[in-house]
Amino acid sequence: MNIGSIKENAQGIFVGKITTLTIAMTIALREVRSANERAPKYDILALGASRAWVKVGALFELFANGTGEAFLNGKIEDPSLASPLYVSAFRQTDGSYNLVWSRPTTRRRDLASEVAAKSDDALPPLPGEEGGEPQVQDGLGESSAEHGFGGEPQETGRKQRGKRETEAAE
Repeated sequence: MNIGSIKENAQGIFVGKITTLTIAMTIALREVRSANERAPKYDILALGASRAWVKVGALFELFANGTGEAFLNGKIEDPSLASPLYVSAFRQTDGSYNLVWSRPTTRRRDLASEVAAKSDDALPPLPGEEGGEPQVQDGLGESSAEHGFGGEPQETGRKQRGKRETEAAE
Protein backbone atom coordinates (compact mmCIF):
# COMPACT_ATOMS: atom_id res chain seq x y z
CA MET A 1 0.00 0.00 0.00
CA ASN A 2 1.36 3.41 -0.95
CA ILE A 3 1.94 5.55 2.17
CA GLY A 4 3.85 8.46 0.67
CA SER A 5 6.12 9.88 -1.97
CA ILE A 6 9.56 11.42 -2.04
CA LYS A 7 10.60 14.03 -4.61
CA GLU A 8 13.89 15.77 -5.27
CA ASN A 9 13.70 19.48 -4.42
CA ALA A 10 15.60 22.41 -6.01
CA GLN A 11 18.61 21.80 -3.72
CA GLY A 12 18.85 18.17 -4.89
CA ILE A 13 17.52 16.71 -1.61
CA PHE A 14 14.84 14.02 -1.65
CA VAL A 15 12.01 15.22 0.62
CA GLY A 16 8.55 13.74 1.11
CA LYS A 17 5.76 12.78 3.46
CA ILE A 18 4.53 9.57 5.01
CA THR A 19 0.86 9.52 5.92
CA THR A 20 -1.12 6.73 7.57
CA LEU A 21 -3.95 6.70 10.11
CA THR A 22 -1.50 7.20 12.98
CA ILE A 23 1.63 8.63 11.32
CA ALA A 24 2.13 11.96 9.58
CA MET A 25 5.81 12.75 9.11
CA THR A 26 8.01 14.72 6.78
CA ILE A 27 11.08 12.76 5.75
CA ALA A 28 14.26 13.39 3.79
CA LEU A 29 16.86 11.08 2.33
CA ARG A 30 20.55 11.77 2.93
CA GLU A 31 22.96 9.88 0.67
CA VAL A 32 25.42 7.68 2.54
CA ARG A 33 28.97 7.95 1.19
CA SER A 34 30.80 4.74 2.04
CA ALA A 35 33.29 2.40 0.41
CA ASN A 36 31.49 -0.53 2.05
CA GLU A 37 29.28 -2.22 -0.53
CA ARG A 38 26.91 -3.38 2.23
CA ALA A 39 26.29 0.16 3.51
CA PRO A 40 22.84 1.70 3.00
CA LYS A 41 22.33 4.00 0.04
CA TYR A 42 20.35 6.57 2.09
CA ASP A 43 19.74 7.51 5.71
CA ILE A 44 16.10 8.34 6.43
CA LEU A 45 15.68 11.56 8.40
CA ALA A 46 12.39 12.70 9.93
CA LEU A 47 11.47 16.26 10.84
CA GLY A 48 10.90 16.26 14.61
CA ALA A 49 8.55 18.42 16.67
CA SER A 50 11.45 20.81 17.40
CA ARG A 51 11.96 21.28 13.63
CA ALA A 52 15.26 19.35 13.76
CA TRP A 53 16.10 16.39 11.51
CA VAL A 54 16.35 13.06 13.34
CA LYS A 55 17.78 9.86 11.81
CA VAL A 56 15.05 7.21 11.98
CA GLY A 57 16.22 4.58 9.50
CA ALA A 58 18.07 3.61 6.37
CA LEU A 59 17.32 2.44 2.83
CA PHE A 60 19.40 -0.14 1.01
CA GLU A 61 19.50 -0.51 -2.76
CA LEU A 62 18.23 -3.88 -3.97
CA PHE A 63 17.50 -5.29 -7.40
CA ALA A 64 14.38 -7.15 -8.53
CA ASN A 65 15.03 -10.80 -9.38
CA GLY A 66 13.01 -10.87 -12.58
CA THR A 67 13.77 -7.50 -14.13
CA GLY A 68 16.95 -6.37 -12.40
CA GLU A 69 15.24 -3.04 -11.67
CA ALA A 70 16.68 -1.16 -8.67
CA PHE A 71 14.53 -0.20 -5.67
CA LEU A 72 15.16 0.89 -2.10
CA ASN A 73 14.25 -1.17 0.93
CA GLY A 74 14.58 -0.50 4.67
CA LYS A 75 12.81 0.37 7.86
CA ILE A 76 11.90 3.32 10.03
CA GLU A 77 12.33 2.92 13.79
CA ASP A 78 11.47 5.34 16.54
CA PRO A 79 10.48 4.94 20.21
CA SER A 80 7.10 6.49 19.37
CA LEU A 81 6.30 3.62 16.99
CA ALA A 82 4.90 0.34 18.36
CA SER A 83 7.06 -1.61 15.90
CA PRO A 84 9.39 -0.78 13.01
CA LEU A 85 7.79 0.46 9.80
CA TYR A 86 9.16 -1.61 6.91
CA VAL A 87 9.22 0.42 3.70
CA SER A 88 10.25 0.12 0.06
CA ALA A 89 10.72 3.00 -2.36
CA PHE A 90 10.18 2.53 -6.09
CA ARG A 91 11.52 5.08 -8.56
CA GLN A 92 8.94 6.62 -10.90
CA THR A 93 9.48 7.94 -14.43
CA ASP A 94 9.64 11.55 -13.14
CA GLY A 95 12.53 10.65 -10.76
CA SER A 96 10.40 10.63 -7.59
CA TYR A 97 9.88 7.61 -5.35
CA ASN A 98 6.61 6.01 -4.28
CA LEU A 99 6.88 4.75 -0.73
CA VAL A 100 5.07 1.55 0.24
CA TRP A 101 5.00 -0.35 3.51
CA SER A 102 4.89 -4.06 4.22
CA ARG A 103 4.56 -6.35 7.20
CA PRO A 104 7.50 -8.66 7.73
CA THR A 105 6.62 -12.23 6.88
CA THR A 106 7.01 -14.68 9.71
CA ARG A 107 7.65 -18.30 9.02
CA ARG A 108 5.34 -20.65 10.82
CA ARG A 109 7.07 -23.48 12.55
CA ASP A 110 5.54 -26.87 13.10
CA LEU A 111 6.51 -27.11 16.76
CA ALA A 112 4.97 -30.55 17.23
CA SER A 113 7.21 -32.10 14.59
CA GLU A 114 10.27 -30.33 16.00
CA VAL A 115 9.61 -31.64 19.51
CA ALA A 116 8.54 -35.19 18.55
CA ALA A 117 11.22 -37.82 19.02
CA LYS A 118 12.59 -39.13 15.78
CA SER A 119 12.84 -42.89 15.30
CA ASP A 120 16.66 -42.79 15.19
CA ASP A 121 16.87 -40.63 18.34
CA ALA A 122 16.61 -43.37 20.97
CA LEU A 123 16.84 -41.90 24.45
CA PRO A 124 18.91 -43.60 27.14
CA PRO A 125 17.02 -45.18 30.05
CA LEU A 126 16.17 -43.01 33.01
CA PRO A 127 18.30 -43.42 36.16
CA GLY A 128 17.21 -46.49 38.12
CA GLU A 129 15.70 -48.20 35.05
CA GLU A 130 18.85 -49.80 33.71
CA GLY A 131 17.39 -53.20 33.09
CA GLY A 132 14.75 -54.07 35.57
CA GLU A 133 11.59 -52.74 37.00
CA PRO A 134 11.57 -49.00 37.54
CA GLN A 135 11.98 -48.06 41.20
CA VAL A 136 8.83 -46.62 42.72
CA GLN A 137 9.48 -43.60 44.92
CA ASP A 138 7.26 -40.94 46.36
CA GLY A 139 9.71 -38.30 45.16
CA LEU A 140 10.15 -36.77 48.62
CA GLY A 141 13.48 -38.31 49.58
CA GLU A 142 14.39 -39.48 53.10
CA SER A 143 13.03 -37.74 56.15
CA SER A 144 15.37 -36.26 58.72
CA ALA A 145 12.75 -36.63 61.49
CA GLU A 146 13.47 -39.04 64.38
CA HIS A 147 10.33 -41.01 63.66
CA GLY A 148 8.50 -41.54 60.43
CA PHE A 149 4.86 -40.78 60.02
CA GLY A 150 2.56 -42.92 62.13
CA GLY A 151 5.00 -43.18 65.03
CA GLU A 152 7.24 -45.84 63.45
CA PRO A 153 10.97 -45.28 63.88
CA GLN A 154 12.60 -44.61 60.57
CA GLU A 155 15.85 -46.24 59.59
CA THR A 156 18.34 -43.73 58.32
CA GLY A 157 22.07 -43.73 58.02
CA ARG A 158 22.29 -40.89 60.54
CA LYS A 159 23.08 -41.15 64.20
CA GLN A 160 20.07 -40.48 66.40
CA ARG A 161 20.35 -37.54 68.78
CA GLY A 162 20.28 -38.16 72.45
CA LYS A 163 17.39 -36.92 74.55
CA ARG A 164 17.65 -33.45 75.92
CA GLU A 165 18.68 -33.08 79.50
CA THR A 166 15.26 -31.68 80.46
CA GLU A 167 13.56 -34.72 79.03
CA ALA A 168 15.95 -37.04 80.87
CA ALA A 169 15.21 -35.33 84.20
CA GLU A 170 11.49 -36.13 83.95
